[in-house]
Amino acid sequence: MLDDLVEAFPDESVSVGELLDRLDARANGVVLLVLALPMCIPNVPGISTIFGVLMLAPALQLLLGQRRMWVPRRLREARIDCSAMRRTFHAATPVLRRLEYLIKPRWSRLTRFPATILVGLQALVMALILILPILGGNWPPGIIVALSALALLQRDGMLMLLTYVASVAFVYFGYRLLLLAFNGLIELAYRIF
Repeated sequence: MLDDLVEAFPDESVSVGELLDRLDARANGVVLLVLALPMCIPNVPGISTIFGVLMLAPALQLLLGQRRMWVPRRLREARIDCSAMRRTFHAATPVLRRLEYLIKPRWSRLTRFPATILVGLQALVMALILILPILGGNWPPGIIVALSALALLQRDGMLMLLTYVASVAFVYFGYRLLLLAFNGLIELAYRIF
């Protein structure tokens, strides 16, 4: 898919709108992947809040069942340098090719509408978690959203199902840990006062 995008835009620049039109129904997956990948590595505190807020748009669109990604006209008209895009895609292609044997089309019904509504809900919950200022809390949601985006792009329903399990487990254990910390603080307050 990345090779097709590189070949589709031989000019010096391309508008965001042209890029999204070319991606068509897969635009949400690409945008989620681009926003989730920086969350999969250690980064500057607070940056996950920015990426979480940006992730809300494609998550809500998937949740509402929109098949094509909508962006404001002003953003559609913004231009992207094609040479920078080509360099980025050429750098990402070898890694993605290595993953291709693991992530492949199977159980594709789980990656199409109406199942994408559940993908939107999952991405929305993970984006809301990313917005919270939790030290080290950006990795699991970032990885889950990145894997969900790859599953959408490659139509891999099995991987999508695994991300659902991972997101439920992450939310459950996060809730239990938060509850444990809160109870510990209450108990500490009782001892002090």
